[in-house]
Amino acid sequence: MPSLTLLPDLGDLLRLQPQYNSATLIELLDSLSSREVLWLSGSDPDHPARDTLAAAGRAVQELAPDWAWADAEYDALTGFMRQYPQGQQRLRAAGAAQQQLETALQGPLTLARLTSPDLLGELTAYHAALAQALDEGPGTRWHARRLDELAAAVQGHEGAAIVALDDVPGLLERLPHAELPGAGFVPGERSRLRALADRALLLQEHDDLSALLSALEREQGDRLTSRAELQYAAAGIHLAVGDLKSARALLESAAHALTNERSLPGLVLARLGQVRDAQGERDLATRTYRAVMALKYVPQVARETAQAGLETPFLLELE
Repeated sequence: MPSLTLLPDLGDLLRLQPQYNSATLIELLDSLSSREVLWLSGSDPDHPARDTLAAAGRAVQELAPDWAWADAEYDALTGFMRQYPQGQQRLRAAGAAQQQLETALQGPLTLARLTSPDLLGELTAYHAALAQALDEGPGTRWHARRLDELAAAVQGHEGAAIVALDDVPGLLERLPHAELPGAGFVPGERSRLRALADRALLLQEHDDLSALLSALEREQGDRLTSRAELQYAAAGIHLAVGDLKSARALLESAAHALTNERSLPGLVLARLGQVRDAQGERDLATRTYRAVMALKYVPQVARETAQAGLETPFLLELE
């Protein structure tokens, strides 16, 4: 029977993992010699792996069902349960299970950790605890039913599939031909560069900004993490300290270097509009915001930034 390799997906947590990020997924796919990718994870269009898959030229076949209706059912159920003592008790039990899983996911995550029997056992225990506290159905967002549908959709397929981490144990049970990648895999240079960009884009209070800028300036970028994205990240650091001149120069350079990136044009132009606004060039800033809104694909944060800029001029506020 053809084999199917399940690649665990961390969603937005991919942005926080130096040794398991969106570029690592591409490196894994390369190691498997798999061109087409089956997408069994969440439907978020701003998922970090979607940009990287597009940059790598990977064809993606969407197989995950639309499960938004189950989220709405869950919200209605939990709202109802909060009104009653027994319901509150069950919600506390579910919250305790969630906390236990979050604890298990603390620290640097690697492929070896994500595919370990220990963590897979934690994931299985988490879903069992949720089902016990809230019952399978609206309380678990119909988890078992969704897994059944995913398993049915992927039957007969081979290659590689990107799967939400907490779905991995259930799909392994339902798919005899499915397997996990070898834990001996070692991430490479593309993972390292992606980790640098992700780190620079998520500034923290005690970061060494000079060191981050120096690291960004040393890199030329690659196919997955372009030089334009590194410049965008560096511009954010300059903007954070009020250096509008340097931020603008980097953003304009990044804008000219854009090619076929998916999300980056919207992000770069939205930030450039803010910088132009902060420098008092309202007309030019407004035109830049409108350019964002005219793009074929715009990440939600860029669209919100541009819309806010069109309504109210951006002012830089430094503490």
